Amino acid sequence: MFLSRFRVNTARAGARRLLSSPQAMHAAVMSSFPHILPSDSPEPDAPRVLWRLDQRAHAEVLLYVVSPDRPDLTHLVEQAGWPAVAGPENPGWRTRPYAPLLDRLAAGDRWAFRLTANPVHTVRRKEGEPRKLTAHLTPVHQMGWLLDEERQKRLGFRICEKPADRRLLPDGTTHHKHPHPGDRYELAIRDTRSLAFDKSRSSEGRRDKPVTVVTVTFEGRLEITDPAALRRTLTQGIGRARAYGCGLLTLAPVAQPTHARS
Repeated sequence: MFLSRFRVNTARAGARRLLSSPQAMHAAVMSSFPHILPSDSPEPDAPRVLWRLDQRAHAEVLLYVVSPDRPDLTHLVEQAGWPAVAGPENPGWRTRPYAPLLDRLAAGDRWAFRLTANPVHTVRRKEGEPRKLTAHLTPVHQMGWLLDEERQKRLGFRICEKPADRRLLPDGTTHHKHPHPGDRYELAIRDTRSLAFDKSRSSEGRRDKPVTVVTVTFEGRLEITDPAALRRTLTQGIGRARAYGCGLLTLAPVAQPTHARS
């Protein structure tokens, strides 16, 4: 497994086209692997290609890719990078083996994390109708999706709780009597977006129904409960819409507090 990072040059027209279309970005990412054909589908329960866009500032957009094989992002550098300054020592992206991180995961360890996901649930709008998949739209329900105990157990981690003296809000229930996490957990929503785009035409030439995907970017701290399950999570992704930039969980060491010297 490999983890790659590519900085997008937002001043280029090719970059703006990719950033405006999850389909185009997905196609560009998958073109980094010559053995993967457009008609190929990921095998179930196997490591797969995952990607995520992180926007740190207006002109600072980073593309992260986790993949079973080392990618060749030359075409992305040409379309959306800085090809004039690329060279053998600096091809325009960085790729590192993922195994050293995966191998060091241990139960009880705590990590900072970032995740862009597509939190959804099923609803039945009328009696007798089949249940339909719909997105969670409020922060309470979006956080509740990730805080679900059964989901966390499957994923191999639990979201850390804040010490009582650091909680600014009480946890309780909403006016609809749903659980409200308040300020109990080391979890925050950093970004929410609604992506709407047309799918490609069908083989009969008809344009398929437009697709809308609600994405939510979470940040926080987690504690590992099942290292093997977390390794699967990191290499297979979380939830739906993984072809559209969702599902990639990344970890970083927890920053240690600095104490002022007397």
